[in-house]
Amino acid sequence: MTIANNIKTTISQTESPKEYFKFMEEYSVDKSLSGTLMAQLTTMKLDGSRGMQEHIIEMSNIVARLKTLRMALEDSFSLQFILNLRPLNYGLFQINYNTIKDKWDVNELASKLVQEEARLKSQEVIPSTLLVKELAKDLK
Repeated sequence: MTIANNIKTTISQTESPKEYFKFMEEYSVDKSLSGTLMAQLTTMKLDGSRGMQEHIIEMSNIVARLKTLRMALEDSFSLQFILNLRPLNYGLFQINYNTIKDKWDVNELASKLVQEEARLKSQEVIPSTLLVKELAKDLK
């Protein structure tokens, strides 16, 4: 019985069984950590408990850790992934991004999203009941 060539290339060349088992132990730890990091990355949501910049920094840190575990993600995938996890009120931003021809890196995207976050906060509508209460306080 022979081992297929594509499997042979994934088996580490070691001098002794002890070295091989050490390699396999490290490899299995890397696989479980990379699985955990991918789960964290794919389930992250911007829930309002932190700002857009902190959210993107955390996502970038996870992507960087995955790269150290030999699970490199293309920058274009990371950018699209960040855009897909943004809240619905960033829809116009997404449309604008899709229509421009420039390619952004993660830092540029983060900068633009932070600007958009500030713009959206400045346009935030105050519910009328709160506005009436504030006006009533001012009249007293």
